[in-house]
Amino acid sequence: MIHNFNAGPSILPKEVFEEASRSVLDFNYTGLSILEIGHRTPLFQPVMDEARALVKELMSLDDDHEVLFLHGGATTQFMQVPMNLLNENEAAAYMETGVWANKAIKEAKLFGHIEIVGSSKEDNYTSIPKNISVTPTAAYFHITTNETIAGTQWHTMPYDCGVPLVADMSSDILSRQLDFNKFDLIYASAQKNMGAAGVNLVVVNKNILGKVNRALPAILDYRNHIKEGSMLNTPPVFAIYVAMLTLRWLKNKGGVAAIEKENDAKAKLFYDTLDTLPVFKGPVAKEDRSKMNAVFIMEDAALEKEFVDLCKANGMVGVKGHRSVSGFRVSMYNALTIESVKALTDLMKDFAKLHG
Repeated sequence: MIHNFNAGPSILPKEVFEEASRSVLDFNYTGLSILEIGHRTPLFQPVMDEARALVKELMSLDDDHEVLFLHGGATTQFMQVPMNLLNENEAAAYMETGVWANKAIKEAKLFGHIEIVGSSKEDNYTSIPKNISVTPTAAYFHITTNETIAGTQWHTMPYDCGVPLVADMSSDILSRQLDFNKFDLIYASAQKNMGAAGVNLVVVNKNILGKVNRALPAILDYRNHIKEGSMLNTPPVFAIYVAMLTLRWLKNKGGVAAIEKENDAKAKLFYDTLDTLPVFKGPVAKEDRSKMNAVFIMEDAALEKEFVDLCKANGMVGVKGHRSVSGFRVSMYNALTIESVKALTDLMKDFAKLHG
């Protein structure tokens, strides 16, 4: 049996694979593949409609929030957000919490002034800064809710920051209950909790748009995508279809409230095990540990390769840490079962006995 702990693209529900694979050969008994149907046809329009409706339902979004499925992943959003929301003579507030936050900051600096209102750089991004103060004149406040590489996560959202709140939720979208209406813009690449690589979800409060004085390229103006129902140009049809199937799977499981309970149980099992085994060490502050991406290291770095080899021999893939930080990373996204987490924690216990 394979246990998939990859950080992204990552594990998807088995039933989503099965339905998607059938549709590659024959979509809805039409004799056509999902890969070859026209996006502006009666065949695909219901897919787009259902995908957008499911996001609205699962997030309990109000009428001010629009749902878009766009190309380019979160990386495109690093520049599309400030292009649409930040004038050159304005400042936007950003949190510096790790690799992905830094990438967003770098791109935003091309469009206006950026104020770093909190940073965990000095502790090597092992915590989420507290006591944040956002300037009331800021165009918006940007956070990365879960740092996939650093293994940190916001557990209390800065809903009352006083300015429009923007969030990169790529690695924890729909994994827990939040008041999504209090975010003015959310973006998330799909390939961790929501589907296959190739599509990006954007949820935007339409009332914050149209306030910049620069000319916007048509393809980068959120208002154009809203007007055209995410079909301004040819959308990533297959990726949206897989996202729709994944969203349908989540709804059938009981929605975000139900998956949050499962995610809490998986994270508790893993971290409780980690904290009882001296051979391993978790560098992240306990109150800021990610429930999606658990990072850990060995007290004795010389044992790392042995543990990686043991994981491989037992069908556990994706355990090795990101190349920029080494160590280990276990990604526990929505579709990962608690049985896989138990298999890993049992292996960790066995390894600790050998080296205790």
